[in-house]
Amino acid sequence: MNIHDEVILDGESLTFSQVLAVAYGRPGHPRVALGETARARVARAADAVQTLLARGTIAYGITTGFGAFKDRIIAPEQVELLQHNILVSHAVGVGAPFDTPTTRAIMLIRANTLARGHSGIRPATLQLLLDMLNAGVHPIIPCKGSLGASGDLAPLAHMALPLIGHGQAELAGETLPGDAALRRAGLAPIALAAKEGLALTNGTAVMCALGVLETARAERYSQTADIAGCLSLEALNGTDLAFDARIHALRPFPRQQECARYLRGLLRGSSLTREHASTNVQDAYTLRCIPQVHGAVRDAIAYARWVFEIELNAVTDNPLLFIDEASGAIDVLSGGNFHGEPLAIAMDYLAFAVSELGNIAERRLMRLTDDNSNTHVLPAFLTREGGLNSGFMILQYTAAALATENKVLAHPASVDTIPTSANVEDHVSMGVTAGLKLRDVIDNVEHILAIELMAAAQGIDFRRQELGEGARLGRGTAAAYALIRGHVPFIERDRAMAGYIEAVRQLVADGSIVATVNRAMERA
Repeated sequence: MNIHDEVILDGESLTFSQVLAVAYGRPGHPRVALGETARARVARAADAVQTLLARGTIAYGITTGFGAFKDRIIAPEQVELLQHNILVSHAVGVGAPFDTPTTRAIMLIRANTLARGHSGIRPATLQLLLDMLNAGVHPIIPCKGSLGASGDLAPLAHMALPLIGHGQAELAGETLPGDAALRRAGLAPIALAAKEGLALTNGTAVMCALGVLETARAERYSQTADIAGCLSLEALNGTDLAFDARIHALRPFPRQQECARYLRGLLRGSSLTREHASTNVQDAYTLRCIPQVHGAVRDAIAYARWVFEIELNAVTDNPLLFIDEASGAIDVLSGGNFHGEPLAIAMDYLAFAVSELGNIAERRLMRLTDDNSNTHVLPAFLTREGGLNSGFMILQYTAAALATENKVLAHPASVDTIPTSANVEDHVSMGVTAGLKLRDVIDNVEHILAIELMAAAQGIDFRRQELGEGARLGRGTAAAYALIRGHVPFIERDRAMAGYIEAVRQLVADGSIVATVNRAMERA
């Protein structure tokens, strides 16, 4: 069985690759199941909730109201209604719904948290969430409304509504009422028991889903930026001397060194780089300092991965149940694991790091299109008949607009907070806001890199015209150039360019550029 044919949840071992496989996979491929040990833990915690009710124990969210109503005691006969009410009252999100991969990631991550057995949800309720995931019943979750503490209340309430036959869900491309979507999938809604509504809504699954998916994209685009930078360097007759291992050994940031090593591999065998004996001994910073800038971005990406690998297997609701194995004693502890500050800071950090990939790429693009900046190595705006043709002039405008937008988006969300719930919840993380801004930043950089790759390929063709067909690209850049030219021709005269930008953007987005280049380098 392939490792991703089935994902078994135990609350302790969910990985990035499994989240990506479920998020982007078809419903049931891979299938998600609850491990037997986890099922037993979940059942034990659910039984503990019933024991607390039978004893008349006062416990937050079980026998009390929520937030500022934490001191309001709920009568035993209203405990289940309380859980129903938390879903319907908290489902107040606005804005466009999350896309299907994000929704699937949210469902998976929330289920994994509940599988740890500290939340008090019944196995049957958790199983219904997994059945929905496997059947492709995807709740419609508006993307705005979370403060990132107490977790992602509004969006997770929308996620949970179809379990009780409310809300809306998408199934096979059709949006249906929650109960209708369940019936069509052969499932049935449930009535929530004590603690279950709170367990479903109080946690960081939305922030975590955004963080995992966008960190994975950032990893891919970081390598794409290295490839684009090297293609631009060859188009501009740059030198690879600045990537010499000896330089980077004297400033031993590990990912700066990794980046320089990757750049050397991409350019190995190239005849389009400047001779080392040239009197032009060094390049502009946007070429010379690629390892220092891209390496720093790699550091931010690595930090984000570290944070979200921990969060994937964290228990983030409140209160939490602790059951002594020997005595059976039950402790109900109120804490703050739902607070998204670690995630918000990581996503803010990642947003301004990835913004820098866009900034430096746009400046390389400027150098490709400005014949004065590139000392006339390339014609102005990468066209022979300038004036009659604008060439790549306006593509740089687009990249500049996107880079500027990213400077606004890079303002951190995590430094802001608005007290809520009558000042009981008096500090919040704004983690989903950080995640949504991060997604926009990465979308913009995706387009900037696509434009740089197009312009670099155009520049390479002009260099080859000058040097002759014997001119060789590097072993990595050659593969990137060939892939681009399979989708975008040399632009001899002005023509509509938007379709070509989209074609290369798709190669960036689906990882084709990175995969093609890395395969070529492995074979070499």
